[in-house]
Amino acid sequence: MAKTAISYGRQTIDLSDIEAVARSLEGMLTQGPLVEAFEAEIAGYTGAKYAVVCSNGTAALHLAMKAAGLGEGQKAVTSPITFLASANAALYAGARPDFADIEADGMNLDPESLRRKAAKDRAVKAVVPVHFAGTPCRMEEIREVALKYGLIVIEDACHALGAEWTDSSGRVRRVGSCSHSDMTIFSFHPVKSITTGEGGAITTNDPALYGKLKTLRSHGVVKDPARLSKSEGPWYYEMQDLGFNYRLPDINCALGISQLKKLDRFIAKRAGIAALYDRLFSKYQFVRPPSVPGGMRSAWHLYPARIPFSELGVERKDLFRLMSEIGIGLQVHYIPVHTQPYYKAMGFKPGDFPRALRFYAEEVSLPIYPLLSDEEAGAVAEGLLSSLACLSAQAKRTVAV
Repeated sequence: MAKTAISYGRQTIDLSDIEAVARSLEGMLTQGPLVEAFEAEIAGYTGAKYAVVCSNGTAALHLAMKAAGLGEGQKAVTSPITFLASANAALYAGARPDFADIEADGMNLDPESLRRKAAKDRAVKAVVPVHFAGTPCRMEEIREVALKYGLIVIEDACHALGAEWTDSSGRVRRVGSCSHSDMTIFSFHPVKSITTGEGGAITTNDPALYGKLKTLRSHGVVKDPARLSKSEGPWYYEMQDLGFNYRLPDINCALGISQLKKLDRFIAKRAGIAALYDRLFSKYQFVRPPSVPGGMRSAWHLYPARIPFSELGVERKDLFRLMSEIGIGLQVHYIPVHTQPYYKAMGFKPGDFPRALRFYAEEVSLPIYPLLSDEEAGAVAEGLLSSLACLSAQAKRTVAV
């Protein structure tokens, strides 16, 4: 039994982070040098040529859609198993979101489902593959489809900063390098790989996209003399596009720079917790651990276990109740986007993507974060197994009666 409350995720902040933020308060609080410094660190870590930081991951998705030129009469395809923002960003840009089902034996967007969608509907102009739980998508196959049908590829890597995959030639690719995409977006929410409080970033290797992203991030305003139609003095600027205030303050960037130095250590700790869960559940067929394909390094943002609740005769909400009573928080990722009332009103039906529905019906996210001790992880596994055994026994007694 857990001794203290264990949430499914939380930030990892230490004294060096606090000191970095404190030092930033002595300089510019926004639009200062720490913004470009953080961008340089992100680009260096991921291997991309450029990085643009912004106020949050949703803003990053919106900026990417706008920079890509998506708009009315066009569609962006993503996975139904993602947070709402992956699809909503297409709406923000004036385009229409659509979906392709997830893999039969995985959690990510199925390239073949994407291929069928793109071949059937020429309005599809972009794909947003989501690296769910931190496990990379099959980017070579997705890029192949994109090249055939002329699609912009925007990787949603909000779960996957630090993740890697090996291509067919044996070369290791880091998520965010944009080796097989036009742009990659990240989130720095407190439960993500690193945090800036709130924050996001876009990486790209395209100088034109980089310029658009920077302009759109700050009201569409241009100050570079080389890009102005005229100049009236050092104060002069021009609004050359309809942009937004999606800037990330220097205070947040200071925290991000400090956090990024610890990212590989954070991921190693998450991977250790995942391996411990795997061992503890290995003898129990009714808890299916997440699998990471060979050649891939997950960032382990989530540990999405699958439990056949219907076969056990157990209600998932009852499991949540029992686990909460012993101080352990669980979560579900995600309610399939196409089943939300807003999307149902757009014409999507729950049965449109059956693999996504099956995944949702069985998924439970267990606590996984760097500050979680092995003892606490063991308490989570023990609590889950005992709760399921208790609920299953109750269900059998009810049937017998």
